[in-house]
Amino acid sequence: MTVRDLFVALARRWRGAAAILLLVVAGAAVATATTPKVYESRTTIYFAAADGSGQSTGNLYQMPDGEKTTLARIARSPLVLDPVRATLGYEASVPVSVEALPSGGDASLFDFVVRSDSPEHARAFAEAVPEELARTARTYAPTLAQSGDAVEAQYVDQPTASSDPVEPNPVQNLLISGLAGLFLAVAYALGMHAFDTRLRTSEDLRGVSDKPVLSAIPVLGSKGSQAPLYLVDDPFGPQAEAVRKLRTNLVFVDVAADSGHSFVVTSALSAEGKTTTVLNLGMALAESGRTVLVLDADLRHPSVARELGLEGAVGLTSVLAGEAGPEDVIQRYGDTEMFVLSGGVIPPNPSELLGSKAMEKLFHRLVREFDFVLVDSPPVLPVTDALVMSRLTGGLLLVVSAASTRKRHVQEALRTLETGDVDVDGFVLTKTPVEREGYYYYGTTGDARRAQGPRGESRPLRTAARERSRKLARM
Repeated sequence: MTVRDLFVALARRWRGAAAILLLVVAGAAVATATTPKVYESRTTIYFAAADGSGQSTGNLYQMPDGEKTTLARIARSPLVLDPVRATLGYEASVPVSVEALPSGGDASLFDFVVRSDSPEHARAFAEAVPEELARTARTYAPTLAQSGDAVEAQYVDQPTASSDPVEPNPVQNLLISGLAGLFLAVAYALGMHAFDTRLRTSEDLRGVSDKPVLSAIPVLGSKGSQAPLYLVDDPFGPQAEAVRKLRTNLVFVDVAADSGHSFVVTSALSAEGKTTTVLNLGMALAESGRTVLVLDADLRHPSVARELGLEGAVGLTSVLAGEAGPEDVIQRYGDTEMFVLSGGVIPPNPSELLGSKAMEKLFHRLVREFDFVLVDSPPVLPVTDALVMSRLTGGLLLVVSAASTRKRHVQEALRTLETGDVDVDGFVLTKTPVEREGYYYYGTTGDARRAQGPRGESRPLRTAARERSRKLARM
């Protein structure tokens, strides 16, 4: 654990740490406010010998330590306190505590510390307790009984009185609670950091693999049940810019390709944002003037057509089954250069279909026709479909959710891909916290027009394919 790790842990969980600190301090403040106030009075007396007429002889009683201890205990017992209460006219409910501290040496000196619920009560008891103890001292101290006819309590220091309570001590309590709360807050942050293995940042991903993080797409929330299309909903927002960064880096990753580019986009587990990433990346590539085909190869749970509001009853499975040609089922999204080949009817044998000769032939045909082919594939860990499709494509992108993906999931997915001799071209980190400063720079564009056309507006390639049908027919 380094200093940087400590600051990272606190930065990621500062809300929880701050809540713990505030709760501890608030609890101490409430306890301090509700604790009854205690006032203190102090005095020092010595026991002097008195003759029969009550005059002091000026002699100090010499008592052994055992008798001093006995008198100190009696001073705080009901034998002394009850008569004092009766003499002062206080009820038994008036709280009082007496501490008699014998001074060093043989002299009969005692330091009295008296505490009660008010300054007046504390001082009154500090004056009365020594006198009552002197009257009872001869009964419990044989040395005193032999030293004179009576015992008299004489003050060395007069009883003090303070208007400020000694308990509770707000400053001390808040300081201690603040330190305790800070300790608990740091312990909470470090503990959660140790047990939380989510890959939240690009640095976390670089600790798992040396493959580049092509882009980090922040999460701002979305309305409705459809996948957000950042370049349509907020074309100048931080999410749209993150997708454009992904587009640029993706072109550099595959810069050596002489013809069409193709990538499988997958993830370790479901719900990490791969379909949303595919759709937005397709929009970004189409925005740059390239023709893009989004191929829904997740035949177990096809969702591309549904997310775009397109027809999903026919698609890839229809073509592979020989029921339709690609020009019959490929759909164009709005007026963009992004085209969609949906999954179609869910088959009983998805992996076999994707690994068939018909799929290989169709894919080579699509790669020749479109500048980019993006394949939305099932997650790596549950099924092997992504490995099957990676044998046809030129690269693979692994989507990682900062909100849910664990380190072990990515490591296991990488091992699975390595076993299948599949190389990962890069990572896409999704659902990252947005940087507020960057968000203000981008600004909000709620009134921006959807230049690409309204969501759900589409037409089959059959309608638009007059521009392309001849080329498809020659393949």
